[in-house]
Amino acid sequence: MQEIWNLINKMSPYLLLGFGVAGLLHTFVPSGVYRRYIGQNNFRSVVWAALIGVPLPLCSCGVIPTAVSLRKEGASKGAATSFLIATPQTGVDSILATASLLGLPFAILRPVAALVTAMFGGQLVTLATRNEPAEPISRRSEETAQLTFRQKLTGALRYGYLDMIQDIGLWLVVGLAVAGLITVLVPDGFFLRYADTPVVNMAAMLAVSVPMYVCATGSIPIAVALMLKGLTPGAALVLLMAGPASNMASIFVIRKVLGSKTLWLYLLSITAGAIAFGCGIDYLLPREWFTSHLVQSHACCNGGSAIFSTICSVAMCGLLVFALINRFLPKKHKIAMDKRVFKVDGMMCNHCRANVEKALQSLQGVDNVVVDLAAGTATVTGTATDEAIVSAITGIGYGAEKV
Repeated sequence: MQEIWNLINKMSPYLLLGFGVAGLLHTFVPSGVYRRYIGQNNFRSVVWAALIGVPLPLCSCGVIPTAVSLRKEGASKGAATSFLIATPQTGVDSILATASLLGLPFAILRPVAALVTAMFGGQLVTLATRNEPAEPISRRSEETAQLTFRQKLTGALRYGYLDMIQDIGLWLVVGLAVAGLITVLVPDGFFLRYADTPVVNMAAMLAVSVPMYVCATGSIPIAVALMLKGLTPGAALVLLMAGPASNMASIFVIRKVLGSKTLWLYLLSITAGAIAFGCGIDYLLPREWFTSHLVQSHACCNGGSAIFSTICSVAMCGLLVFALINRFLPKKHKIAMDKRVFKVDGMMCNHCRANVEKALQSLQGVDNVVVDLAAGTATVTGTATDEAIVSAITGIGYGAEKV
């Protein structure tokens, strides 16, 4: 518990700042701006998709429906793949948290690695699928309601400090718990026996990271704990890249929506990019760049900075508890006879919930939609057929059946 509290103290000021910036990005930047630049089947769209994806605070499950939505509204397969690779690896919150625990070199290299890997993977897909017929574009209308500055600011705070914490809070807590257990249970220097063969470390991290679900921020304390036990900085970067970028859920959805060829190129890009940048760190750069801050970050703090960190930590813990209670406590809805309930499989975060709501609201004959993330259900009011409702949900990558 002491180790976990120390990690929270180091991360909380940066996390609180990052969540706030994430909320501002989400609320004040229209989604149409993103789609405008990634509609062509060329390298320019791939680059724009990667640049857009790097700062966005979406986890590897939340990015899937977002990418599917962009694809349906005109994004090329290469751009969608680039977005899928870049977005979950980083975000303004995880970049700041990386700087707080792992230092500036890691915080700079992490988004650079995500950007380069995304452009590489997106261009591979562009070249491999350039002769495929174009997908029909869904012209879903944008919301016409104009929000005031106060409403946008309120929405930004809600998104940053409630919705985002609901999305990644569980995985952040799991990451902190795993880091604390590693610190206590794994012997000091455990990974030093493989210090002369960093590639072995990287291969082990890849085998664990690719199928595992861990968010970009939740992977940081795990990487810190493993590095303190002797894991090489390059292998830690492999964990930070491959862990958030892929998991079994995203693998199945990408295969279904974008095809097997795109899936294999997607996995190849993540694996090759992680190994390449990991080897670059371990074989070409001074190790002190990546370990000196690690030692300093575990030194005790005194004075005003310790008080400020404690205040931030208490606030962060309070937000986590509140968000997780709201995230996992099913809401009771009064179901009238004219309402139908559908079980939705695969929803893992508020981005998933929002995408299901938008998909159903765009259907003709749907009057009202209530999606309960905790219960995994969608309650639909209107005259749309059951088949149309199920088709709308499965069309963005989720499973659906009427209850």
